[in-house]
Amino acid sequence: MIPLYSSQQVRKADNYAINRLKIPSITLMENASRSIYQITLNKFPELDQSHEIGIICGKGNNGGDGFALARHFINDGYNVKLLSLSSGNDLSEDAKINFEILKSLIKRRPGSSLIHYKSIKDINKLRSCYVLFDALLGTGAKGELREPYNSIITAVNKFSSYKIAVDIPTGLDINNATGSIIFNADLTVALAELKSGLFYGNGYIYSGEIEKGYIGIGEDFFEELEVENYLIEPEDAFIGLPIKKMDMHKYSAGKVLTVAGSGRLPGAACFTANSVIFGGAGASILAFPNSVKSIAHNKLESATMFNYDDEGTEFLSKKNINEIKEYFNWADSIAIGPGLGRKIETIEAVRYLLSSLKNKKVVVDADALYAISDNYYKKINLNGMVLTPHYHEFANLLGIKLKVLQENILELGKKFVKETGAYLVLKGAPTIIFTPLGEALINTTGNPGMATFGSGDVLTGLLASFIAQSNDLEEAIVSAVYIHSLAADLLLVNVTEHGITADLIMKNIPYTIKFLEDTVVKSNF
Repeated sequence: MIPLYSSQQVRKADNYAINRLKIPSITLMENASRSIYQITLNKFPELDQSHEIGIICGKGNNGGDGFALARHFINDGYNVKLLSLSSGNDLSEDAKINFEILKSLIKRRPGSSLIHYKSIKDINKLRSCYVLFDALLGTGAKGELREPYNSIITAVNKFSSYKIAVDIPTGLDINNATGSIIFNADLTVALAELKSGLFYGNGYIYSGEIEKGYIGIGEDFFEELEVENYLIEPEDAFIGLPIKKMDMHKYSAGKVLTVAGSGRLPGAACFTANSVIFGGAGASILAFPNSVKSIAHNKLESATMFNYDDEGTEFLSKKNINEIKEYFNWADSIAIGPGLGRKIETIEAVRYLLSSLKNKKVVVDADALYAISDNYYKKINLNGMVLTPHYHEFANLLGIKLKVLQENILELGKKFVKETGAYLVLKGAPTIIFTPLGEALINTTGNPGMATFGSGDVLTGLLASFIAQSNDLEEAIVSAVYIHSLAADLLLVNVTEHGITADLIMKNIPYTIKFLEDTVVKSNF
């Protein structure tokens, strides 16, 4: 896994380099600008001196990086239009040095220009630039943008230029990945190290592709830091894949009980039970209301059904739990929730069921999450269980507003798992796995086509399948989450995001596992 750092940790690294390694701060700025320049050339082999370069610089060291970057482009023969929010007097010492050098250089290069920002109309002078760099604000900026920054970002986001953010996109609060007006970068060059806030929330949406820029600090400092946030790599997913032994039979290959579905929502249950088999488990049994069994029967592929006596109600109630109990010991894992519905009787049944399960691998999703929302979960021992809410469901679980969750995603996720001992798979773009140790594992595979009915039910089945086949819960969870999203990505070879369905994702799982095995093995040999 790739470690991700906080902005505070990266600032400490800067101080370490300056005060302990005795690297002048202006050298760090020079290294940063040179790295951004080289990354840009590597990303754009078609870029030549016929293309105009635009750079917008603020008053801090982020702006200083931009001034130095402009010099590299000009020295290599490019025409640069640089818009500065400072006239030079209010700059930091290092930024001012680079500003003065740039002023002198531009006087000798008539094709380049230094524009002092006076009004929003000045922004239009950069409209023709092929590449536009945002060097306005760095990691020290917090909260919402004020004028003139919000007007500038709103304007440049409408440009057709390829947009590159220096360190972070302006407008992004890197501490919690929030912000309403944010530079919409195609590429972000994260200086020194990768920062957590670029990979979730609005950071994930607005940062584009992310590259790490070198500033002259070695890896030694960062290796000694405590890390809680990580980016999942293909190798991590590969490690968690279930191993098929030569002497396996169907009951030793993983047995999963799915308690899901109702007369109103039978499809969700079928997606979950079927996905168990597509994930490689040997046996999948769906506990389903007897009165509507014919609805689900024809939709099950290799899974089988146990029909409890619902007495014509078409939903699960507490008295049915005793019927289902005989399968608790049989199952290696249990999935509960998709399509159960929200009848009072079903809510009571779910609460009773979850309270009855001891030392079992359990995946809790959808309506089962609803049953323990508004802090009811605190009355149940969730230790070792896997909860799979999307953002609205998690906010309901905690009994808080969605906005509060969005502003404190990592903090609240870590607090929840530390208190409960559960694993939290927070579904979204991206999906974040929180472990009981308080780590956040971020999965960036997947695409908007996954926002479709049944997609989450497929993940629930895949999770239950993998954990039934594995002795390492965390590895199995990481692998299932990654495979589920990668299956959707691989579909884009033949369909657009508009054509992705839960059924296509599910049926692509075996091919995705094969693809992952082939690519990881080949890359390591």
